[in-house]
Order: sequence, then structure tokens, then C-alpha cells
Amino acid sequence: MPLRRNQIREIALKAAVRGGEVLLKNLGRVKKIDFKGEIDLVTNADRASEDIILRTISAQFPDHSVLTEERQLKETSSSIKWVIDPLDGTTNYAHSYPHFCVSIGLEVEGVVCLGVVNDPVRREVFIAEKGKGAYLNGKRIRVSRTRRLIESLLATGFSYDVKKRLDNNLDHWRNFILASQAVRRDGSAALNQCYVACGRLDGFWELRLHAWDVAAGHLIVKEAGGKVTNFSGGKFDIYGEETLASNGLIHREMMSVLKKAVPR
Repeated sequence: MPLRRNQIREIALKAAVRGGEVLLKNLGRVKKIDFKGEIDLVTNADRASEDIILRTISAQFPDHSVLTEERQLKETSSSIKWVIDPLDGTTNYAHSYPHFCVSIGLEVEGVVCLGVVNDPVRREVFIAEKGKGAYLNGKRIRVSRTRRLIESLLATGFSYDVKKRLDNNLDHWRNFILASQAVRRDGSAALNQCYVACGRLDGFWELRLHAWDVAAGHLIVKEAGGKVTNFSGGKFDIYGEETLASNGLIHREMMSVLKKAVPR
């Protein structure tokens, strides 16, 4: 990261907290829901959270590039890009299901160097800087020590095109239910990754996530001692279509299960 590391970190934290405050204030009072697809929602709260996050960041760093879920990419000549999801878990939020978060990642010359995820309901803020470890509310976190997949608690999610695609994760879902202790599907990829990082989950996989879903979370997992790759164990790309995150100890077993899916 460039100079002003501490300043950048503090602004990222401030933006994530402010976005979370907006979400809490509007929880249960969603006034407007639009549909980007049949089941892909966006609420007035998404936009309000995004507005305050962008104002907080641009007030200090107007020359930085920005990629957010609800707006087009703001591209500048800067090598620094903010990758933002103002509300990860919109469907949960629209139904007043209290499991959602704000996710902010910072990419410098193509490498994610900072990640912040704020769960305003539980008052939990996860943060990681490249090479500096991962933290939850200021306390260092580590992945679990579970060594066998059959003893593992996993999580996943389904992309918004689940009804239109044959490779829709249902094969993987079935296979992992049979191979693990249990599988959860709770609607927030960013929180799933943070839960892997702090040991609440042992592994997570999902197809067709976006950069704003994984930019912060994947760094938090890695800095907590976990492993993040594509399904075949190759280098992870926040702009790719496959996310496999684990405590590292069950990673190979998870890859073996993913290979069992029927080709589509």
C-alpha cells in the first residue's frame, strides 16, 4: 500500500460504520424495492448506504477509482480502487431478516490490501490488512482447526440466475450435505467468509460471486490463516466465477467434493 496507510484504514472503517448505521436505521422500514432481475433486489437502503460510503471516501480520496454494486465503475488514473458492497444480504434485509453487512475492499495495483466488513446488527467489525493479520472488534482471529470434512460446518449461496443455469450449485449443495456435518445457506457471502476467518465456519464455496462480494472477505480469510482458491485449487481472482474458502485443513477434501458435480 502507498503512504497514508493509517489514514486509508481509518476512512475505510468510518465508511463501513456509517453505511451500517444507515442500514440499521432503515431496517424494517424499506420504502422502495426495485428488481434488477427476477429475484435480484435493490432497496432504498442499498442506495442510501452507498451514498454515505462514497461521500466518506471521496471527501478524502477524490482521485481514487471506485467499483460498487449499485453504480457504474468510476475509473480514474489512480492505481487505487475501492470495491464496495453497501448491503451484502439485500434479500435478507428486504424481509427484515437480520443477517447482512457492509463490505469494503481496497485494491492497489490489482492486489487487495485492505478489507473491512461491518455487521451492524451484531456490532461486529472484521478487518484485515495484507500481511498484518485479521481482527474482529480489535481482537486477532484465526480459522478453525477442524481437520475432517465430515466434522465441518460449511456455508454456500446461490447466484441470482439459479433458475436459469444448469450449473446452479445444486449438485454441490447435495454432495456437501452428504460429505460434511452440516451446510448453511444464510444469504451473505461476505459474512460467510468472515465466519470462516474467525472459526464459526470451516469452509465456504459459491459460484458467480462479484468482486464486491469477495474483495474484503477473501483477504480476511487469508490473513486469519485460511486458504482461498478457485474450485480446482488455482489462484483466486476476485473477478472470477469460483470461490472456495476454508481453514486450509479441509481444502483438499472440499475440492474433491466439488469435482463430483455432473458436468453441465
